[in-house]
Amino acid sequence: MCRWNRCLVVLVWAACGALAACGAPNKPAASAQTGPAPTARTGAAKRTKQTAPEWQNRANRPVPAEFSGYVAASKRIIKAATGNDGAMVKMRQLCDGIGHRLSGSPALNKAIAWAVAAMKADGHEAVRTEKVMVPHWVRGEESAELVEPRPMKLPVLGLGNSVGTPPKGIQAEVLVARTQAELDALGQRVKGRIVLFDNAMPDWHPERGSGYGKTVHWRVNGPTKAGAMGAVAVLVRSVTARSLRTLHTGATRYASDKPKIPAAALTVEDSAMIARMVADGKRVVVRLKMAAKMHPDAPSANVIGELKGREKPDEVVVIGGHLDSWDVGQGAHDDATGCVIAMEALTVLRKLNLRPRRTIRVVLWTNEENGLRGGRAYAKDHAAELPGHVAAIESDSGGFAPVGLGLKMADKAKEAIAAGQVEGMLTLLNNIGATAVRRGWGGADISPMGPAGVPMLGLRVHGKHYFDIHHTPADTLDKVDPDELARCVATMAVSAYVLAEWPGRLGQK
Repeated sequence: MCRWNRCLVVLVWAACGALAACGAPNKPAASAQTGPAPTARTGAAKRTKQTAPEWQNRANRPVPAEFSGYVAASKRIIKAATGNDGAMVKMRQLCDGIGHRLSGSPALNKAIAWAVAAMKADGHEAVRTEKVMVPHWVRGEESAELVEPRPMKLPVLGLGNSVGTPPKGIQAEVLVARTQAELDALGQRVKGRIVLFDNAMPDWHPERGSGYGKTVHWRVNGPTKAGAMGAVAVLVRSVTARSLRTLHTGATRYASDKPKIPAAALTVEDSAMIARMVADGKRVVVRLKMAAKMHPDAPSANVIGELKGREKPDEVVVIGGHLDSWDVGQGAHDDATGCVIAMEALTVLRKLNLRPRRTIRVVLWTNEENGLRGGRAYAKDHAAELPGHVAAIESDSGGFAPVGLGLKMADKAKEAIAAGQVEGMLTLLNNIGATAVRRGWGGADISPMGPAGVPMLGLRVHGKHYFDIHHTPADTLDKVDPDELARCVATMAVSAYVLAEWPGRLGQK
């Protein structure tokens, strides 16, 4: 190489080094998830400046007069919630220390004991458990193999509450359906076969969201529909739009008067492959083995802690998430974040000595995933108190960047009034972007309170990546961004405090 060329190379490498030092244009900034490992002291990753478009540079709306008196307190709450790592400390204890927490499991019992101890350590009042009997489903060993047209092992994950196969498994030809019309068209051919529901979940859309509600129908109801037609088992395409051959579980539901057949999830990739094979006219045969079994109901509990109201302690704002999770991963976003957000919100208010006129009650529900027993038991056990529940806020969409609240009420006229009130209240959260209200949605665990007229609110977050890891082994602590989680705590704390302190009630003029 000549001297000129060597000099040119040196200059080019120097320029590249300078560009790298300054940050190459159009290169996305690294997130907190890819930063240094969590420290032993805090359990949190190093904080980085958040620049996500869903909250930065949002146009701020003026705070209405009826909520202007809460500006100073809201600023204090936001500063406190976003200025400490208390939420991530709890997340590390729950996710790394205990792990996944399926209903009826020893791990869920450990999580219940942990939550009681944590709320007592934070100084909360009336910390207690309320007994709930829950389903006790055990997955057992499971496997699947493609037998024809070529041998191949298939990753498989049984659906929650599924029955098992005979010990030697089930081997049968696979038929494919994507819609009810396609299932109906299969008719008598279904008898003695395995039905694969290869229903693809659409990509996340910034306005329409995920499309999960429509796609999950086949996971929940597909086994009963196919069983009623004579199928011997069901396979379901994992309910996600993005996959790295990741398996997604979730509950299925059997009709009491229809046959119960084994049901399991395949990866998106393997489901699509089998569908292509069938479309090409190939005979596809799969062997499925599942040792899943439903045991008698097991004792569990909801966990409760309070910040007693200074003037109207019998009027209550409930905040919470569900403590149980599926038996894969760590249940980090679903729903350790929801529990920790509520717990830490109460702790922030207590440390700031902000005791509102009404009581704020944290409820960590048990058995949301495969039974909703905790939410139903709370509504039943507290039926006499529900007229005094001024609101219930649930967090069960992950701990991503908050964008506002959902709202649902039994009385739609009151809901319309309440929507305007909540929109006004959320101007207090202008600085962190959690200002949007979406009507018609609250949360699963609080839904049994709805018929009693309790306003149901759900913490809404930027959910683009939630269903990438939902109900999978990948739902682990490393997916939780400390800054986004802290802003969720701030959103929950400000909302709970204002609803508990505000003289009015949602839905009333």
